[in-house]
Amino acid sequence: MTDNKIKNIKAIEVLDCRGNPTVEVQILTEKGISDRAIVPSGMSTGTHEAVEIRDGGKRYLGKGVKTAVNNVNNIIFKNLKGRDITNQEEIDKVLIELDGTENKSTLGSNATTAVSIAIAKTAAKALNIPIYEHVGNKNSHILPIPFMDLISAGKLAGSDLAFQEFLVVPINSNTYSEALSQGVEVYKILKEIILKKFDKYAINVGDEGGYTPRIKTPEEALELLHEAVEEAGYTKIFKYALDSAASHIYNPKKNKYKIYDGKELSREELIEYYKELVDKYNIISIEDPLDQEDFEGFKTITSELSIQIVGDDLFVSNPYILEKGIKMSAANAVLLKVNQIGTLTEALETTKIALANNYRIMVSERSGETEDDFLSDLTVAINAGQIKTGAPARSERTAKYNQLLRIEEELGEKAEYGGKFF
Repeated sequence: MTDNKIKNIKAIEVLDCRGNPTVEVQILTEKGISDRAIVPSGMSTGTHEAVEIRDGGKRYLGKGVKTAVNNVNNIIFKNLKGRDITNQEEIDKVLIELDGTENKSTLGSNATTAVSIAIAKTAAKALNIPIYEHVGNKNSHILPIPFMDLISAGKLAGSDLAFQEFLVVPINSNTYSEALSQGVEVYKILKEIILKKFDKYAINVGDEGGYTPRIKTPEEALELLHEAVEEAGYTKIFKYALDSAASHIYNPKKNKYKIYDGKELSREELIEYYKELVDKYNIISIEDPLDQEDFEGFKTITSELSIQIVGDDLFVSNPYILEKGIKMSAANAVLLKVNQIGTLTEALETTKIALANNYRIMVSERSGETEDDFLSDLTVAINAGQIKTGAPARSERTAKYNQLLRIEEELGEKAEYGGKFF
């Protein structure tokens, strides 16, 4: 047991995919086992999620994270030195108590998340087992459906589209690796279609690699996706999904949602609009279709649409907020982002509550991603069956897709594809 005790914790400031600073943490045990984690950062953030600590001032335009780094190197290290890395819950409990707030505003979720994940990765290495098995168990074997954001808008891109992500979903593929290859083909065909219909500027991409054509309506985006899927010959394989990120198009003063060309819809009108899109375009999942405070609205749309309704800004991976939603029958799935809550243990508690109440789980990246591929192991660990990690391009995205390919290869015949269970 002595060998697994923490000898050193070292944090440094590194960059995420948007060129913004973030926290990297490296753990070193007494035996010399070491691993590291880099925490991502979100652009589209929920009101109630755990908060990052940024330095302010002129350096990095105020986005520096030296304060969070110092919190790791001084406060956190001092309190975790000598503790056993294989006891994740105990270590995360120390982090939670050290911070002492509901939203990690003392130490910063960028500090606590990086430490928590680095502990898990180092422990798996020390135990000589895969990360997904250490975080999960020997029954962790489901490879996820990749929900691919191929057209980006909202806060993720310079676009007039209101809804944030338009996704293709290879639900009827036979394996994860087949789903990935089919998704890549659709992505590349979509580029050529957009290029022919518009101009070279239309194939610029957003933060997550999705294209940003000069279109205004969700119908136009979904038509483009369908055309690419059809040209690829995969109409029986793919369905579609939306991430509306509706809190960003909601006007609380008017109690209306701005869709396009000044068109504003009430909650009831927007739900009817979603029904039309679902019927016409074979949409199987909508994330954050309404404002993050509108639990009643989420209850209504969940009951009226027989598809997956995902709470992201609604739940912010928080087990207590999720329990509120479950009691109200608001949504039927939760988007899981570890840095929304601040520790791996709390994120796993959210997972347990979701599964116990028949809520689905979609594990998700952030728009400010990093090359860290822990997300892939986490998805398999909890048998989530769904992952959202951007377009199959850009190295911070493909890092996750590639790790899933490695896990699929490692699991061999034991691996099953999440599409079978959706």
